[in-house]
Amino acid sequence: MDSSLAVSIDSLNSVAMGEKKANLVLTNCNLLSVYTREIIPNTQIAIINDRIAYVGPDANHTVGPKTKIIDIKNKFVSPGFADPHLHIDQFVLPSEFAKQALLCGVTSLFSDPIDIVSVAGNKGFQEFLKLGENLPIRIFQTVPGGLPVDAKFSNSKSLTLSQEKSAIKHPHVIGMGEVFSWTKVTSREPKTMKSLSTMLEHDCIINGHTAGASGKKLNAYISSGILSCHEPINFEQVLERLRLGMWVMIREGSIRRDLKEIIPHILSHGTYRNRLMFCSDGLDPLDISKFGHIDYCIRESIELGLEPIDAVTMASKNNFDYYNMGKDLGGIAPGKLADILVFDNLTSFKPKHVFVGGKLVVSNGSFVSRIRRNVISQWIKKTVKLKKFSKNDFLIKSKKDHVKANTIFMLNEIITKLGESELSCKDGFVSASIDKDIWKIAAFDRIHGTSQHSIGFLENFGAEIGAFASTWSFHENDLIVLGSNDSDMAIASNHLIKNQGGLVVVKSGKILASLPLQFAGIVSTDSFETVSSNFEQINNSIVDLGCKFARPHLIPLFLPFLALPSVRILSGGIVDVKKRSYISPIN
Repeated sequence: MDSSLAVSIDSLNSVAMGEKKANLVLTNCNLLSVYTREIIPNTQIAIINDRIAYVGPDANHTVGPKTKIIDIKNKFVSPGFADPHLHIDQFVLPSEFAKQALLCGVTSLFSDPIDIVSVAGNKGFQEFLKLGENLPIRIFQTVPGGLPVDAKFSNSKSLTLSQEKSAIKHPHVIGMGEVFSWTKVTSREPKTMKSLSTMLEHDCIINGHTAGASGKKLNAYISSGILSCHEPINFEQVLERLRLGMWVMIREGSIRRDLKEIIPHILSHGTYRNRLMFCSDGLDPLDISKFGHIDYCIRESIELGLEPIDAVTMASKNNFDYYNMGKDLGGIAPGKLADILVFDNLTSFKPKHVFVGGKLVVSNGSFVSRIRRNVISQWIKKTVKLKKFSKNDFLIKSKKDHVKANTIFMLNEIITKLGESELSCKDGFVSASIDKDIWKIAAFDRIHGTSQHSIGFLENFGAEIGAFASTWSFHENDLIVLGSNDSDMAIASNHLIKNQGGLVVVKSGKILASLPLQFAGIVSTDSFETVSSNFEQINNSIVDLGCKFARPHLIPLFLPFLALPSVRILSGGIVDVKKRSYISPIN
């Protein structure tokens, strides 16, 4: 647990005056000052316990016989970076993600564990909070602000109002995550408004999601106390939100990459940078290995013309100003927690050394801190509550020789539209058609232990596989399986029941690739390296066999996501999102 400034002021004051000696002094630093927008050479930094006591040209008065002195050798020093909005309840455990983030200089993560809650409710939320404790990185959690997405169709678990109120008493729960169903706000849906009021009454931050909102609707949303958004995809949307007093998180992550559409216009417009941040919204293992994290945002922004000091400020100070944490974090100054990065230059921004709370966690580009993995409760590894499947579980009956089928037409991995195709029937059942690129798609409730399920047809997938299944889907977490034949669909589904979660690809009865996700069916308990390798094999096995899309893992992830157009499938049925009505698989 961090020491509070309140209990640290005597020791900090004494070290600053030279009456008490520092634990650690960094000398010969080129300090990137996020407070004055300058680089200050020949700076020395004195640290006592986890906080900075002195910053200036000469810290000799803070040095005693037990003080450790590190000569930075005129390298560049900055505050630690933050990701102000991401979902770390994905792919790997927080302990594994922490290592990768720290190697990129990210010392603070603001997590929105919406999918853990959608699977396991408040009990899962509490379990996930424990996994974020006692790590050499700062993880601040938020209460999910978007569940259920649409109560008419959604099957996800959520927190009650009393559970939300109790959650924000936790020292690392700092507010509410993205409230992405903004129509609930503009229509003043009672539970949503009560949740917002509770957060505001307790001085909590509420994160926003305003995709598609503008004008009076955006005004109504902001006036309800929601002051940030990570959804702008162009400068016009950024400017509208800034003009209305919002903070904007420019997203550069695995789902969307928006920097190139925004940064050049910010520069040409001369926009103030003080309410701009970078965020990832979540990173898959391959992206963080290939590109990096917030350090990549800095490199890309500098390449687009942003000054390095401005990019660092957006990656550090602005985040903590937004979250009202500026007295503790965001810069290198007396009284601040000693989260400090050391760089060889201002081009790569890959940290040579990383200090968190004055402790060295990355040295010479290698992770050197010890991480004790928390014990995981067994119950959260048993969330796939389904009985063994047979090929008969995927049949759609019809007495006709041919039927007109309504299809979920994939425009890309995420966006769909309603399609239509004529399909033949055999022995009283409707057949998929590989020739027409029509696949069966099914969703099964795997959380509540019911037999609720739906089966339909998906179009424009293209891979020569038998089945692709996943227990991880945004905010619903049904078991989703698509396939060209019923036998392989059953094999894929049964594999996930046995593993208690994951993604799997099957062809001709054989498993081509598998990514186990044992924790709530959405997070792996394996190492980052193992997960990264398995994840790569999942995508490659599908793409290499002819899939029309580069990131096929996103298809089952988004197919039940009710906040996007236009046709979705959940265990309760196929949904026309705009009309808010169910669609029959066959006419």
